[in-house]
Amino acid sequence: MFANRHLDLPGNLNYGSVPSGIVRWMVSIIPPGWNDRDVREEMPMNMTRRGVFATAGAAATAAAFGERARGQSFEFKPNQRYPEASVDILDPSFAKYRVFSSTLEQLATGMRWAEGPVWFGDGRFLLVSDIPNNRIMRYDEANGNWGVFRQPSNFANGHARDRQGRLISCEHLTRRVTRTEYDGKITVLADNFNGKRLNSPNDIVCKSDGSIWFTDPPFGIAGEWEGDKATPELPHSVYRIAPDGKLGLVTSDLAGPNGLAFSPDEKKLYIVESRAQPNRLIWSYDVGADGVTLSNKIKLIDANGPGALDGIRVDTDGNLWCGFGSNGAPNAKGEELDGVKVFNPEGKAIGFIRLPERCANLTFGGAKKNRLFMASSHSLYALYVEARGAV
Repeated sequence: MFANRHLDLPGNLNYGSVPSGIVRWMVSIIPPGWNDRDVREEMPMNMTRRGVFATAGAAATAAAFGERARGQSFEFKPNQRYPEASVDILDPSFAKYRVFSSTLEQLATGMRWAEGPVWFGDGRFLLVSDIPNNRIMRYDEANGNWGVFRQPSNFANGHARDRQGRLISCEHLTRRVTRTEYDGKITVLADNFNGKRLNSPNDIVCKSDGSIWFTDPPFGIAGEWEGDKATPELPHSVYRIAPDGKLGLVTSDLAGPNGLAFSPDEKKLYIVESRAQPNRLIWSYDVGADGVTLSNKIKLIDANGPGALDGIRVDTDGNLWCGFGSNGAPNAKGEELDGVKVFNPEGKAIGFIRLPERCANLTFGGAKKNRLFMASSHSLYALYVEARGAV
């Protein structure tokens, strides 16, 4: 570790003609807790004068955030001219949702794979998962602060708030769904079904009757990037935790169930099938009068190509706001696909918000629930819209 903030910089770095004062300044702003390995990871082996200044700038940014960036940070230049050029009106019905004088903002960057944003209106902050870095980040709307909320997070993915306002989380590493109590203690809500371990809970929603619904694909145990590699014990499924805590199977007929959301009246449940072939799909189900039984499965939305439907949210008019981007196919053009695609309740694409990175998930927040927060690869973006989240 650094003794009294002094550091022997790695000897195999070539600093060229960089002034010694700049090198000393770089050492002085190294965030607390960094060690020699941290510095080696952040500084290239053959560092030019320009490279040192670039690294110094990145280090200053990390220091300003109060937390080391654990993924690539990207510069973002907002549009100066109104209306926001990144908002595409695909159908005239979407025009009313665009705020003419609202600009797309990058609120934070430096993550490796951003997921599962959840808004806390009572605290004016947003939590978002940085899965590969095994942490949950926090953005404070009141002052713009950005830092770690929880680390380790057990490679948490999706989040929601229950009817009492507590944080509900899907954890890949522990293969469970948890609740964070008011005092910070963790309660396990589900970690197995019929004696077999869950795969890796992915996304989650809470219904007004107090039940909790979540998807359970094997993405978090498919490799070492977002958890620990393991063999699935259960099929790809969607589950429901009843208000009394009993876990029940909702459906196991989808390949890679991912994002899910209820219609505003909770009479329909939408689920993304992210491993459907040849394209990703969103299915619509009728929710029975008992609030549990599903019927009338209908294919509502087809990605119609290499687009990757992911996390979804519904506004008060019933429109589906969907994280979108490339599915990784050889013919996919991420620069044309990355963003948020909006569909009306009939499944017609009506709007598109273009982003410089693939959007995995999103949520509505802000005082009026009309600020769209978009967890997008390395960064968190936001845009005010003339729509309000239904939840």
